Amino acid sequence: MPSSTPPHPAPDPGRILVRGVNWLGDAVMTTPALLRLRERFPQASITLLTPSKIAPLWKAHPAVDEVLEIPPGEGVLAVARRVRRGAFDLGIVLPNSPRSALELWLGGVPRRVGYATPWRGWMLTHSLPPRHHLPTTRKRSLEEIRSLRTSPPATAGPPPPAEAHHLHHYLQLLPLVGGSPLPEPPRLALAEAELEAFREKFQLSPSELPILGLNPGAEYGPAKRWPEERFIEAAALVNEAVPCRWLVFGGKADLAAAGRIANALTSRCHPGRAEVVQLAGRTSLRELMAGLRLCRALLTNDTGPMHVAAALGTPVVVPFGSTSPELTGPGLPGDPRHHLLRGTAPCTPCFLRECPVDFGCMTSIPAAHAARALLSVLASQPGA
Repeated sequence: MPSSTPPHPAPDPGRILVRGVNWLGDAVMTTPALLRLRERFPQASITLLTPSKIAPLWKAHPAVDEVLEIPPGEGVLAVARRVRRGAFDLGIVLPNSPRSALELWLGGVPRRVGYATPWRGWMLTHSLPPRHHLPTTRKRSLEEIRSLRTSPPATAGPPPPAEAHHLHHYLQLLPLVGGSPLPEPPRLALAEAELEAFREKFQLSPSELPILGLNPGAEYGPAKRWPEERFIEAAALVNEAVPCRWLVFGGKADLAAAGRIANALTSRCHPGRAEVVQLAGRTSLRELMAGLRLCRALLTNDTGPMHVAAALGTPVVVPFGSTSPELTGPGLPGDPRHHLLRGTAPCTPCFLRECPVDFGCMTSIPAAHAARALLSVLASQPGA
Protein backbone atom coordinates (compact mmCIF):
# COMPACT_ATOMS: atom_id res chain seq x y z
CA MET A 1 0.00 0.00 0.00
CA PRO A 2 1.30 3.50 -0.77
CA SER A 3 2.23 5.57 2.26
CA SER A 4 1.08 9.10 3.05
CA THR A 5 4.17 9.78 5.17
CA PRO A 6 7.20 11.59 3.76
CA PRO A 7 9.77 9.28 2.12
CA HIS A 8 12.38 10.01 4.77
CA PRO A 9 14.87 9.41 6.37
CA ALA A 10 15.94 8.44 2.87
CA PRO A 11 18.83 10.59 1.61
CA ASP A 12 17.99 13.73 -0.30
CA PRO A 13 17.59 12.91 -3.99
CA GLY A 14 20.25 14.02 -6.41
CA ARG A 15 18.02 13.65 -9.47
CA ILE A 16 14.30 14.43 -9.41
CA LEU A 17 11.83 13.82 -12.23
CA VAL A 18 8.56 15.75 -12.27
CA ARG A 19 5.90 14.43 -14.62
CA GLY A 20 4.27 17.65 -15.77
CA VAL A 21 0.67 18.26 -16.76
CA ASN A 22 -0.58 18.39 -20.33
CA TRP A 23 -2.25 21.79 -20.74
CA LEU A 24 -0.76 25.27 -20.79
CA GLY A 25 -2.91 26.82 -18.07
CA ASP A 26 -2.56 23.79 -15.81
CA ALA A 27 1.21 23.90 -16.31
CA VAL A 28 1.35 27.49 -15.07
CA MET A 29 -0.66 26.49 -11.99
CA THR A 30 2.01 23.89 -11.14
CA THR A 31 4.78 26.49 -10.88
CA PRO A 32 4.24 27.23 -7.16
CA ALA A 33 4.70 23.53 -6.38
CA LEU A 34 7.83 23.38 -8.53
CA LEU A 35 9.26 26.43 -6.78
CA ARG A 36 8.57 24.82 -3.39
CA LEU A 37 10.27 21.66 -4.63
CA ARG A 38 13.33 23.70 -5.59
CA GLU A 39 13.22 25.36 -2.17
CA ARG A 40 13.20 21.93 -0.49
CA PHE A 41 15.99 20.47 -2.64
CA PRO A 42 18.13 23.42 -3.77
CA GLN A 43 21.06 21.23 -4.84
CA ALA A 44 19.08 18.59 -6.74
CA SER A 45 18.82 18.39 -10.50
CA ILE A 46 15.12 18.73 -11.41
CA THR A 47 13.95 17.42 -14.78
CA LEU A 48 10.45 18.12 -16.09
CA LEU A 49 8.79 15.46 -18.27
CA THR A 50 6.28 17.35 -20.39
CA PRO A 51 4.45 17.28 -23.72
CA SER A 52 6.48 18.96 -26.46
CA LYS A 53 3.79 21.55 -27.18
CA ILE A 54 4.34 23.27 -23.82
CA ALA A 55 8.03 22.45 -23.30
CA PRO A 56 9.18 26.00 -24.25
CA LEU A 57 7.25 27.34 -21.26
CA TRP A 58 10.01 26.09 -18.97
CA LYS A 59 12.98 27.80 -20.62
CA ALA A 60 15.17 29.39 -17.91
CA HIS A 61 12.62 28.64 -15.18
CA PRO A 62 14.36 28.74 -11.78
CA ALA A 63 12.78 25.45 -10.65
CA VAL A 64 13.71 23.40 -13.73
CA ASP A 65 17.19 22.31 -14.78
CA GLU A 66 16.27 20.13 -17.75
CA VAL A 67 13.21 19.38 -19.88
CA LEU A 68 12.40 15.91 -21.19
CA GLU A 69 9.88 16.24 -24.01
CA ILE A 70 7.08 13.82 -24.87
CA PRO A 71 6.44 14.22 -28.61
CA PRO A 72 2.92 13.65 -29.98
CA GLY A 73 2.09 9.97 -30.28
CA GLU A 74 5.00 8.62 -28.23
CA GLY A 75 3.89 5.51 -26.37
CA VAL A 76 4.25 4.86 -22.67
CA LEU A 77 6.97 2.22 -23.15
CA ALA A 78 9.14 4.58 -25.17
CA VAL A 79 8.74 7.29 -22.53
CA ALA A 80 9.54 4.80 -19.76
CA ARG A 81 12.75 3.73 -21.50
CA ARG A 82 13.94 7.33 -21.60
CA VAL A 83 12.96 7.80 -17.95
CA ARG A 84 14.96 4.70 -16.99
CA ARG A 85 18.06 6.08 -18.72
CA GLY A 86 17.78 9.20 -16.54
CA ALA A 87 18.46 7.24 -13.33
CA PHE A 88 16.19 9.42 -11.22
CA ASP A 89 15.99 9.05 -7.43
CA LEU A 90 12.56 10.63 -6.90
CA GLY A 91 9.52 11.17 -9.10
CA ILE A 92 6.63 13.58 -8.58
CA VAL A 93 3.55 12.75 -10.67
CA LEU A 94 1.43 15.89 -11.07
CA PRO A 95 -1.33 14.66 -13.44
CA ASN A 96 -4.02 12.31 -12.14
CA SER A 97 -3.91 9.92 -15.09
CA PRO A 98 -2.88 6.25 -14.82
CA ARG A 99 -0.48 6.69 -17.75
CA SER A 100 1.56 9.40 -16.03
CA ALA A 101 2.20 7.16 -13.01
CA LEU A 102 2.89 4.16 -15.27
CA GLU A 103 5.63 6.06 -17.10
CA LEU A 104 7.58 6.49 -13.86
CA TRP A 105 6.79 3.00 -12.53
CA LEU A 106 8.00 1.33 -15.72
CA GLY A 107 10.90 3.78 -15.80
CA GLY A 108 12.22 2.38 -12.55
CA VAL A 109 12.01 5.56 -10.46
CA PRO A 110 12.34 4.15 -6.91
CA ARG A 111 10.27 6.78 -5.06
CA ARG A 112 7.08 7.92 -6.77
CA VAL A 113 4.78 10.56 -5.27
CA GLY A 114 1.28 11.56 -6.42
CA TYR A 115 -2.45 11.25 -5.85
CA ALA A 116 -3.90 7.76 -5.52
CA THR A 117 -6.58 8.28 -8.15
CA PRO A 118 -8.33 5.22 -9.66
CA TRP A 119 -6.20 2.50 -11.30
CA ARG A 120 -2.86 3.87 -10.22
CA GLY A 121 -2.44 3.97 -6.45
CA TRP A 122 -0.38 0.77 -6.53
CA MET A 123 2.14 2.45 -8.84
CA LEU A 124 3.01 5.10 -6.24
CA THR A 125 5.21 4.60 -3.19
CA HIS A 126 3.90 7.68 -1.38
CA SER A 127 0.48 9.12 -2.14
CA LEU A 128 -2.45 11.23 -1.03
CA PRO A 129 -6.11 10.31 -1.48
CA PRO A 130 -8.05 12.32 -4.08
CA ARG A 131 -9.42 15.62 -2.77
CA HIS A 132 -13.06 14.56 -2.96
CA HIS A 133 -14.03 16.82 -0.04
CA LEU A 134 -13.41 19.92 -2.17
CA PRO A 135 -15.42 21.32 -5.11
CA THR A 136 -14.23 20.09 -8.47
CA THR A 137 -14.80 20.89 -12.13
CA ARG A 138 -17.72 18.46 -12.33
CA LYS A 139 -19.78 18.94 -15.47
CA ARG A 140 -23.46 19.66 -14.87
CA SER A 141 -26.02 17.54 -16.68
CA LEU A 142 -28.63 19.13 -18.92
CA GLU A 143 -31.31 18.09 -16.43
CA GLU A 144 -29.45 19.84 -13.60
CA ILE A 145 -29.04 22.99 -15.69
CA ARG A 146 -32.73 23.08 -16.58
CA SER A 147 -33.67 22.55 -12.93
CA LEU A 148 -31.44 25.41 -11.77
CA ARG A 149 -32.88 27.73 -14.39
CA THR A 150 -36.47 26.77 -13.59
CA SER A 151 -36.04 27.01 -9.81
CA PRO A 152 -32.93 29.06 -9.00
CA PRO A 153 -31.69 28.76 -5.41
CA ALA A 154 -32.91 31.56 -3.14
CA THR A 155 -29.37 32.34 -2.00
CA ALA A 156 -25.97 31.52 -3.34
CA GLY A 157 -24.10 28.87 -1.44
CA PRO A 158 -20.80 29.57 0.28
CA PRO A 159 -17.84 30.11 -2.03
CA PRO A 160 -15.35 27.28 -2.38
CA PRO A 161 -12.53 27.42 0.18
CA ALA A 162 -9.22 28.88 -0.92
CA GLU A 163 -7.57 25.45 -0.98
CA ALA A 164 -9.98 24.36 -3.73
CA HIS A 165 -7.90 26.28 -6.28
CA HIS A 166 -5.98 23.94 -8.53
CA LEU A 167 -2.57 25.31 -7.59
CA HIS A 168 -3.19 23.91 -4.08
CA HIS A 169 -3.84 20.49 -5.64
CA TYR A 170 -0.19 20.34 -6.66
CA LEU A 171 1.19 22.07 -3.56
CA GLN A 172 -0.39 19.50 -1.24
CA LEU A 173 2.03 16.87 -2.54
CA LEU A 174 5.05 18.76 -1.18
CA PRO A 175 4.76 17.57 2.45
CA LEU A 176 5.22 14.01 1.16
CA VAL A 177 8.81 14.97 0.34
CA GLY A 178 9.30 17.22 3.36
CA GLY A 179 8.44 20.44 1.51
CA SER A 180 6.12 23.33 2.26
CA PRO A 181 2.59 23.50 0.80
CA LEU A 182 2.30 27.25 1.39
CA PRO A 183 1.17 29.03 -1.79
CA GLU A 184 3.14 31.58 -3.71
CA PRO A 185 2.27 33.28 -7.00
CA PRO A 186 2.78 31.33 -10.22
CA ARG A 187 5.94 32.52 -11.93
CA LEU A 188 7.52 32.19 -15.38
CA ALA A 189 10.86 33.38 -16.75
CA LEU A 190 11.40 35.63 -19.76
CA ALA A 191 14.57 37.39 -20.92
CA GLU A 192 14.75 41.03 -21.99
CA ALA A 193 16.22 39.86 -25.29
CA GLU A 194 12.98 37.98 -26.01
CA LEU A 195 10.98 41.18 -25.51
CA GLU A 196 13.26 43.04 -27.90
CA ALA A 197 13.01 40.27 -30.48
CA PHE A 198 9.21 40.41 -30.26
CA ARG A 199 9.18 44.18 -30.76
CA GLU A 200 11.43 43.84 -33.79
CA LYS A 201 9.57 40.93 -35.41
CA PHE A 202 6.15 42.56 -35.09
CA GLN A 203 7.38 46.11 -35.73
CA LEU A 204 6.33 47.59 -32.40
CA SER A 205 8.22 50.85 -32.66
CA PRO A 206 8.73 53.00 -29.54
CA SER A 207 5.52 54.79 -28.62
CA GLU A 208 3.91 56.45 -25.62
CA LEU A 209 0.64 54.64 -26.30
CA PRO A 210 -0.06 51.91 -23.73
CA ILE A 211 -0.17 48.36 -25.06
CA LEU A 212 -3.29 46.36 -24.19
CA GLY A 213 -4.06 42.79 -25.18
CA LEU A 214 -7.15 40.93 -26.33
CA ASN A 215 -7.34 37.13 -26.19
CA PRO A 216 -10.75 36.04 -27.55
CA GLY A 217 -10.08 32.31 -27.96
CA ALA A 218 -10.40 29.33 -25.63
CA GLU A 219 -9.14 25.93 -26.73
CA TYR A 220 -11.42 24.12 -24.27
CA GLY A 221 -14.58 25.07 -26.16
CA PRO A 222 -17.07 27.83 -27.03
CA ALA A 223 -18.66 27.88 -23.57
CA LYS A 224 -15.57 29.72 -22.31
CA ARG A 225 -15.60 32.35 -25.06
CA TRP A 226 -17.06 35.76 -24.33
CA PRO A 227 -18.79 37.00 -27.51
CA GLU A 228 -16.56 38.61 -30.13
CA GLU A 229 -18.69 41.73 -30.27
CA ARG A 230 -18.14 42.27 -26.54
CA PHE A 231 -14.37 42.26 -27.03
CA ILE A 232 -14.77 44.80 -29.81
CA GLU A 233 -17.13 47.02 -27.82
CA ALA A 234 -15.00 46.91 -24.66
CA ALA A 235 -11.84 47.79 -26.57
CA ALA A 236 -13.59 50.62 -28.42
CA LEU A 237 -14.86 52.06 -25.12
CA VAL A 238 -11.36 52.00 -23.68
CA ASN A 239 -9.93 53.60 -26.79
CA GLU A 240 -12.41 56.47 -26.57
CA ALA A 241 -10.91 57.32 -23.18
CA VAL A 242 -7.26 56.42 -23.80
CA PRO A 243 -5.52 56.00 -27.17
CA CYS A 244 -3.96 52.53 -27.18
CA ARG A 245 -2.02 49.93 -29.08
CA TRP A 246 -3.87 46.61 -29.18
CA LEU A 247 -2.35 43.17 -29.57
CA VAL A 248 -4.90 40.52 -30.56
CA PHE A 249 -3.68 37.08 -29.49
CA GLY A 250 -4.79 33.58 -30.40
CA GLY A 251 -3.82 30.28 -31.93
CA LYS A 252 -4.37 29.17 -35.50
CA ALA A 253 -7.93 28.13 -34.64
CA ASP A 254 -8.65 31.73 -33.56
CA LEU A 255 -7.40 33.31 -36.77
CA ALA A 256 -10.82 34.20 -38.17
CA ALA A 257 -12.21 35.60 -34.91
CA ALA A 258 -9.05 37.57 -34.18
CA GLY A 259 -9.09 38.98 -37.70
CA ARG A 260 -12.69 40.13 -37.35
CA ILE A 261 -11.94 41.76 -34.01
CA ALA A 262 -8.82 43.50 -35.31
CA ASN A 263 -10.62 44.79 -38.41
CA ALA A 264 -13.64 45.99 -36.46
CA LEU A 265 -11.50 47.76 -33.88
CA THR A 266 -9.43 49.45 -36.59
CA SER A 267 -12.56 50.71 -38.33
CA ARG A 268 -14.28 51.92 -35.14
CA CYS A 269 -11.38 53.87 -33.67
CA HIS A 270 -10.33 57.30 -34.90
CA PRO A 271 -7.10 57.35 -36.92
CA GLY A 272 -4.11 58.00 -34.70
CA ARG A 273 -5.93 56.88 -31.56
CA ALA A 274 -5.46 53.15 -32.04
CA GLU A 275 -2.92 50.75 -33.47
CA VAL A 276 -4.00 47.13 -33.86
CA VAL A 277 -1.67 44.18 -34.41
CA GLN A 278 -3.28 40.82 -35.21
CA LEU A 279 -1.07 38.06 -33.77
CA ALA A 280 -3.33 35.00 -33.87
CA GLY A 281 -1.51 32.06 -35.43
CA ARG A 282 1.69 34.09 -35.82
CA THR A 283 3.53 33.50 -32.55
CA SER A 284 5.50 30.71 -30.97
CA LEU A 285 4.83 29.99 -27.30
CA ARG A 286 7.83 32.09 -26.25
CA GLU A 287 6.69 34.94 -28.53
CA LEU A 288 3.21 34.70 -27.03
CA MET A 289 4.81 35.06 -23.60
CA ALA A 290 6.76 38.11 -24.72
CA GLY A 291 3.68 39.77 -26.19
CA LEU A 292 1.66 39.14 -23.04
CA ARG A 293 4.47 40.54 -20.90
CA LEU A 294 4.53 43.76 -22.91
CA CYS A 295 0.83 44.40 -22.28
CA ARG A 296 -0.23 46.80 -19.53
CA ALA A 297 -3.37 44.65 -19.20
CA LEU A 298 -5.05 41.74 -20.99
CA LEU A 299 -8.75 41.17 -21.63
CA THR A 300 -9.00 37.42 -21.97
CA ASN A 301 -11.17 34.38 -21.59
CA ASP A 302 -10.36 31.78 -18.94
CA THR A 303 -7.67 29.98 -20.88
CA GLY A 304 -3.96 29.19 -20.98
CA PRO A 305 -2.73 32.66 -22.00
CA MET A 306 -4.68 34.12 -19.06
CA HIS A 307 -2.52 32.09 -16.66
CA VAL A 308 0.66 32.88 -18.61
CA ALA A 309 -0.02 36.63 -18.53
CA ALA A 310 -0.72 36.63 -14.80
CA ALA A 311 2.44 34.61 -14.10
CA LEU A 312 4.45 37.19 -16.04
CA GLY A 313 3.01 40.06 -13.99
CA THR A 314 0.42 41.34 -16.47
CA PRO A 315 -2.97 42.19 -14.89
CA VAL A 316 -5.86 40.35 -16.53
CA VAL A 317 -9.56 41.11 -16.93
CA VAL A 318 -11.51 37.88 -17.33
CA PRO A 319 -15.20 37.15 -18.02
CA PHE A 320 -16.09 33.95 -16.14
CA GLY A 321 -19.22 32.03 -17.06
CA SER A 322 -18.98 28.28 -17.44
CA THR A 323 -15.94 28.00 -15.14
CA SER A 324 -15.08 29.04 -11.60
CA PRO A 325 -12.38 31.58 -10.70
CA GLU A 326 -12.17 29.97 -7.26
CA LEU A 327 -10.88 26.81 -8.93
CA THR A 328 -8.90 28.03 -11.94
CA GLY A 329 -8.58 31.80 -11.58
CA PRO A 330 -5.42 33.68 -12.59
CA GLY A 331 -2.39 34.03 -10.36
CA LEU A 332 -2.57 33.59 -6.63
CA PRO A 333 -6.21 33.51 -5.47
CA GLY A 334 -7.30 36.95 -4.27
CA ASP A 335 -4.64 38.91 -6.17
CA PRO A 336 -6.20 42.41 -6.46
CA ARG A 337 -4.40 43.20 -9.72
CA HIS A 338 -6.78 40.95 -11.61
CA HIS A 339 -10.44 41.71 -12.37
CA LEU A 340 -12.75 38.69 -12.53
CA LEU A 341 -16.13 39.40 -14.15
CA ARG A 342 -18.91 36.96 -13.34
CA GLY A 343 -22.05 36.04 -15.21
CA THR A 344 -25.40 35.90 -13.46
CA ALA A 345 -26.93 32.72 -14.88
CA PRO A 346 -28.12 30.36 -12.10
CA CYS A 347 -26.47 27.36 -13.80
CA THR A 348 -22.95 28.74 -13.62
CA PRO A 349 -20.42 27.17 -13.35
CA CYS A 350 -21.37 24.19 -15.51
CA PHE A 351 -17.84 23.30 -16.78
CA LEU A 352 -19.25 22.23 -20.15
CA ARG A 353 -17.48 22.77 -23.45
CA GLU A 354 -20.64 24.02 -25.16
CA CYS A 355 -23.65 25.76 -23.64
CA PRO A 356 -26.81 23.63 -24.02
CA VAL A 357 -29.14 26.59 -23.37
CA ASP A 358 -28.80 30.33 -24.06
CA PHE A 359 -25.21 31.25 -23.04
CA GLY A 360 -26.62 33.61 -20.44
CA CYS A 361 -23.60 33.30 -18.17
CA MET A 362 -21.43 35.11 -20.71
CA THR A 363 -23.95 37.39 -22.40
CA SER A 364 -24.90 38.77 -18.97
CA ILE A 365 -21.44 40.36 -18.65
CA PRO A 366 -21.57 43.81 -20.29
CA ALA A 367 -18.71 45.18 -22.36
CA ALA A 368 -18.78 48.32 -20.23
CA HIS A 369 -17.76 46.31 -17.15
CA ALA A 370 -14.68 45.00 -18.93
CA ALA A 371 -13.83 48.47 -20.24
CA ARG A 372 -14.06 49.97 -16.74
CA ALA A 373 -11.81 47.22 -15.40
CA LEU A 374 -9.18 47.85 -18.09
CA LEU A 375 -9.26 51.60 -17.45
CA SER A 376 -8.96 50.95 -13.71
CA VAL A 377 -5.84 48.87 -14.30
CA LEU A 378 -4.30 51.60 -16.45
CA ALA A 379 -5.12 54.28 -13.87
CA SER A 380 -3.51 52.26 -11.08
CA GLN A 381 -0.17 51.86 -12.83
CA PRO A 382 2.82 54.18 -12.35
CA GLY A 383 3.01 56.90 -14.95
CA ALA A 384 -0.68 56.61 -15.85
